[in-house]
Amino acid sequence: MIACVFPGQGSQYIGMGKEFYEHFEYIKDLFIKSEEVTGLPVRKLCFEGPMEELTQTEKLQVCLTVVNIACFNVLLNEVLGGNKSLISFVAGHSLGEYSALFAAEVLSLEEVLSAVKLRGKVMQEAAEKNPSGMYAIIGINRDELEKTIQQVNGLIVIANFNSPKQLVVSGEVSALEELAKKVKELGAKAVKLKVNAGFHSPFMKEAEDKLASYLESFSWKNPRIPVVTNVSGRAEIEGKKLKELMKSQITSSVKWTDCVQFMFQQGVKTFIEVGPKKVLCGLITQTLENQTFNCFNLENLETLQALKLGLQNT
Repeated sequence: MIACVFPGQGSQYIGMGKEFYEHFEYIKDLFIKSEEVTGLPVRKLCFEGPMEELTQTEKLQVCLTVVNIACFNVLLNEVLGGNKSLISFVAGHSLGEYSALFAAEVLSLEEVLSAVKLRGKVMQEAAEKNPSGMYAIIGINRDELEKTIQQVNGLIVIANFNSPKQLVVSGEVSALEELAKKVKELGAKAVKLKVNAGFHSPFMKEAEDKLASYLESFSWKNPRIPVVTNVSGRAEIEGKKLKELMKSQITSSVKWTDCVQFMFQQGVKTFIEVGPKKVLCGLITQTLENQTFNCFNLENLETLQALKLGLQNT
């Protein structure tokens, strides 16, 4: 069984998607269409940058989604012979969940791109109103982290359950600094993330309300492929249910570990990370330690060839 997983913010780099754009006419068409829908210079941002502009969340959320979708279209056409039924599940990490909704035909390209553009805008506005931040916590389990959070003054929540070895917290800046000290005293690592807001936390409530009313206007078809969601950590097969889960996504924790374990327990032995870098393959490897599975990534012509060879041998 094959699952496709789509990365979120943090996987971007200058030049992402360029090889597929130059090599496949239908990817050229996708980039041009995405610029028409969003009014953003997607090709310039992805292929030339500068990085400071690409990482502005409103622009980044669109650009990363376009590249994820480009990579998925290459997978579908060049590897799977256009046959979506070969994919058992799709899932995306945070922003990547919108790419999964496109792949499963829950939302159209226009709906997905307009949604992520607004998502970036309202998240940026919320960030400016409510200064907060995020830290990755490595080498401490959930119970120990929750106990430590209770010893700190100020609001902190676990935002991402990325793997058994990596948790991400969102919170007030001063509270996070205090938590980082305590975590280091326990022998774990606390790494400050380059974001200006506490995503997947109550700090995003205003953004969630604005986005939720916009998401209501979409068609929300039942998925062609079951979507394993961040909020529930399991597969959903109804468009209506997916709509409700996505409305609460940016204040809810990303239960990525649950998503991975669910897909593996259902019989998935091959994960394909569809989009830039290999962040999710790393998290999947940490989550399924000592288990037998494959994780391939697809982002350029080299990884396309490696994927074709890898699938022949599985």
